[in-house]
Amino acid sequence: MLYSILQNLHSLWAYFVLFILVYTIVNTWLGKLGNKDFAAKDLRASLFTLILAHLQLTIGLIMIFMSPFFAAAQELGMGGVMKDSILRLYLVEHPLTMIIAVTLITIGFSKHKKKATAGEKFKTIGVFYSIALVLILSRLPWSAWLG
Repeated sequence: MLYSILQNLHSLWAYFVLFILVYTIVNTWLGKLGNKDFAAKDLRASLFTLILAHLQLTIGLIMIFMSPFFAAAQELGMGGVMKDSILRLYLVEHPLTMIIAVTLITIGFSKHKKKATAGEKFKTIGVFYSIALVLILSRLPWSAWLG
């Protein structure tokens, strides 16, 4: 029951994270290319993205230990998980990639605060958040999302 609720929340929350992440990336690159000032709305967008991504990661990490995949992994061992593409995706590739992506978002947000100019702030957030988006898109379980 609780796992089902978390799974639905995790799936729904992913849309919010992707939307705000894409919005923030587009906003930062438009700000950089348009030589705009780094305004409070830009800070709020990048911070909101950071917060949503961290919440999504937390929900996902909790789900791992409650999932039927985790129970199967306990029976098969790590060798069995690595031989099964579905288990490997859900228990290794997806979580590890998402941890790296959220870490990149965190680093980008943290590093932008040390930059002196608006262009540097936009570029820092744009680069780190863009790489994070590519990683996220590379390891989404598309078959579960689209199927």
